[in-house]
Amino acid sequence: MFSKVYSFGVIGIDGYVVTVETHISGGLPGFEIVGLPDNAVKEAKERVRSAIKNNQLSFPASRITVNLAPSDIKKTGAVYDLPVLLGILAAKGDLHPVSDKYAFAAQLSLDGSLRGVPGILPMAIKATEDGFTHFFVSRDNANEAAIVDGLNVIPVDNIAQLVAMLKGEAEMLPHTYIQKENTTEFVDFSDVKGQEEAKRAMEIAAAGGHNILMVGPPGSGKSMLAKRMPSILPPLSKAEAMQTTKLYSISGLINKDGGLITKRPFRSPHHSVSAAALTGGGHNAKPGEISLANNGVLFLDEFPQFHKDVLEALRAPLEDNVVTISRVSYTRTYPSNIMLVAAMNPCPCGYYGCENHVCSCSLTKRQNYINRISGPMLDRIDLHVRLEDVNWEELTSEEKAESSAEILKRVMTARQKQTERYKGLDFDTNSNIPPKYMDKFCKVTDKASKVLERVFKSLNLSARSYDKVLKVARTIADLDGRETINEIHILEAVQYRDMDRRI
Repeated sequence: MFSKVYSFGVIGIDGYVVTVETHISGGLPGFEIVGLPDNAVKEAKERVRSAIKNNQLSFPASRITVNLAPSDIKKTGAVYDLPVLLGILAAKGDLHPVSDKYAFAAQLSLDGSLRGVPGILPMAIKATEDGFTHFFVSRDNANEAAIVDGLNVIPVDNIAQLVAMLKGEAEMLPHTYIQKENTTEFVDFSDVKGQEEAKRAMEIAAAGGHNILMVGPPGSGKSMLAKRMPSILPPLSKAEAMQTTKLYSISGLINKDGGLITKRPFRSPHHSVSAAALTGGGHNAKPGEISLANNGVLFLDEFPQFHKDVLEALRAPLEDNVVTISRVSYTRTYPSNIMLVAAMNPCPCGYYGCENHVCSCSLTKRQNYINRISGPMLDRIDLHVRLEDVNWEELTSEEKAESSAEILKRVMTARQKQTERYKGLDFDTNSNIPPKYMDKFCKVTDKASKVLERVFKSLNLSARSYDKVLKVARTIADLDGRETINEIHILEAVQYRDMDRRI
């Protein structure tokens, strides 16, 4: 007695088909699951046995062998509970052979009710790609799976209901996708008093997708500005929203009412975060903070307080827009197209260079503090901006500052220029221009070229820093409505290399 039932696994952010093959034979009673199952998959045996018995179905007193194919890929999680149970019922003859156009993914409770599992969205996408017509999931996962068009997502509460559906005794009613309104309100730039230079730098960063570092004393508004960055970023495109939702899906961060993520992510891990938590990994690979911030903002407050290995782990993802996790048992690649927003004090006490406070740090302490951030790491940050204390007049002024909506209009105009300029290429923002396209897209006037030469020599810029200055100048020119970069754009871009000058 033999049966086949189809399910899915996830590698990276993509799903793959898993064929659950069940064979029931004579001999001493036994229940084995093969095909590189992890402990969670092996524990399915007890969940399946209890669910069958608690629903007045008979569990075969025979030798049961379940193979999860392909057998050379490690299977993880409780997603195979339901297909294993159905495979046993079909092999035993309690069900007709299950259609090869049906797929199943759900975790079982001991009483036979179904629970949600992570990674349903990439599974649903793979189901449509491979021609499956019906995808049976728990009700908790139904709305998430229904994001995918062209697939009948059947929500199931328990195995009794599912068995009745498969026998034709109950109707299969597909779930209709419901986009939940996102009630999260981004805070607004109009709340920020003063700090006009920093606001301008944030606008440039948003317009070109640049990384930015803010240096200033405690209370100068660094965190306040960072938290408002998503409010001036363009809305997610459909492709970006789908990619971001897939990452949150496999991380188990989408609740039962959740659907497509339509707001840009904002992640702010504590400075005690480990390198593995930031980049991803673990026994069963999962995306880290840098991937969960994909297509959004990763905010690192108290930048020098992060462990050195954590900061160095950021270097490759910032350059390549992907993070590759290599372990003995697996290699996974996750997208990490982020905007890094970092904030730090100018010294350990926080008041070096402030007019209204006296710094208590020695020169050695200040230098050691700055040196926690390596030169290669600073090179990968496009804009460095210095913040000063807000004065009394600015703080008590009743004049309303410029709102996020007004800034966003200029950002959107600049982004539209970049979209048209880079149409047909594999990048769409100034921050991601590859070296081979720099000469083509970052044309400068003769006067600007001479200014850039003087700056390069006086600041001893690296080749990467030189590229960063040009890319930032390209964005400033876009905001200015100019196609050619002039000396004004270069001078403003150089102004945002504060840390180069300090070091």
